[in-house]
Amino acid sequence: MNTALTIAGSDSSGGAGIQADIKTMTMNGVYAMSAITSLTAQNTMGVTGIFNVTPEFLAKELDAVFADIFPGAVKIGMVSEAVLIDVLGEKLQQYGARHIVLDPVMIATSGARLLAEEAVAVLVGKLLPLAELVTPNIPEAEVLSGCTIKSKEDMERAAAGIADRYGCQVLLKGGHSVSDADDFLYEQGKGRWFKGERIDNPNTHGTGCTLSSAIAANLAKGYSLEDSVCRAKEYLSGALSAMLDLGAGSGPLNHAFDLRGKFAADSRTESFDKGN
Repeated sequence: MNTALTIAGSDSSGGAGIQADIKTMTMNGVYAMSAITSLTAQNTMGVTGIFNVTPEFLAKELDAVFADIFPGAVKIGMVSEAVLIDVLGEKLQQYGARHIVLDPVMIATSGARLLAEEAVAVLVGKLLPLAELVTPNIPEAEVLSGCTIKSKEDMERAAAGIADRYGCQVLLKGGHSVSDADDFLYEQGKGRWFKGERIDNPNTHGTGCTLSSAIAANLAKGYSLEDSVCRAKEYLSGALSAMLDLGAGSGPLNHAFDLRGKFAADSRTESFDKGN
């Protein structure tokens, strides 16, 4: 079975972070493993607390995974301290990790800052050069590129600048403010737009985590980068289109929208046949 590792923070409400990543990877057909960088107390209305693991413990988590079940791909999400980024960079190089997808989580959907300002330079110096793909949203891309992004042309220039500077491929996520749901992939000196389906759903908690995890899962299965992005965007659209509505704020996606089988059946509406 193909495998993938998520390295990220835990979301106690289950909509983003480690929980969203494991759900996504499972639904995309790979065995999911995790190394938790921090615990967050959060729900659909915001983040109320962050408790980071120690560098020593993060190293032990990574050693435990790589020494036993080597992941076919690695997704990196929230890593909020420079010392943790240092450990992560060292371990990924030590083990020769493959297909690294970096989601440079800096600010939560709720607006809470998840990456200390002093850690940005370490993230840029240690992790971007190791990544096969980095998946910034527009505010994150502005930080990484040093450019203001107000148009699709700005997106293309920023993606090319990040890729050329750090030697990685870039999927710049447009968002409704600039290019509706269209994303721009800059790969090996060439750009391609991926048109996204405009879905009128206010519950978007964890969309970035979900997209990057789905890309990593598909890379682990052997798909090309372009195909992995295409399949991940289709999965994300399905999860949004399911219109799950939980919580008082920006709620989570329905990661299991395509789950079938007797164990997934809702007992209120479907019978459970014990003989099958």
